[in-house]
Amino acid sequence: MSALSALEDALENRWEALRARLFGREPVELVDALRRECDSHAVVCGAGRVMVPNAYDVELAGPVHDELSRHGAGVGQALTDRLARHAARHGYEWAGPLTVHVRRSAEVPGGRYRVASTVMPHVSADAFQRAGERTR
Repeated sequence: MSALSALEDALENRWEALRARLFGREPVELVDALRRECDSHAVVCGAGRVMVPNAYDVELAGPVHDELSRHGAGVGQALTDRLARHAARHGYEWAGPLTVHVRRSAEVPGGRYRVASTVMPHVSADAFQRAGERTR
């Protein structure tokens, strides 16, 4: 095992342990909420083409956001990576570059999190159709 592989394994194990210690199952629930949001807004655009929103907003209750912020800024990237893998497994196409924005909100129902998705407003459906035709 190379030193780089050992470092990667150690970092992954520490990240998983941190998430489990902080929230128990909540990160899994948050990833599941992102997946459901993605799946529920999937649109069939043609034979074999399924488009999904590309901009996701995750609003966290104050205590949850504070705890995650104390342990680094990689939460948004980790959520983005998990959602990207989900979409790849289902053959989804993004309606533009994928982003997951994590922010604090005092208005989160239930005091945990809220997830919403949109297609970035500056990107038109016609542009996606043309982009899809160019990649074939």
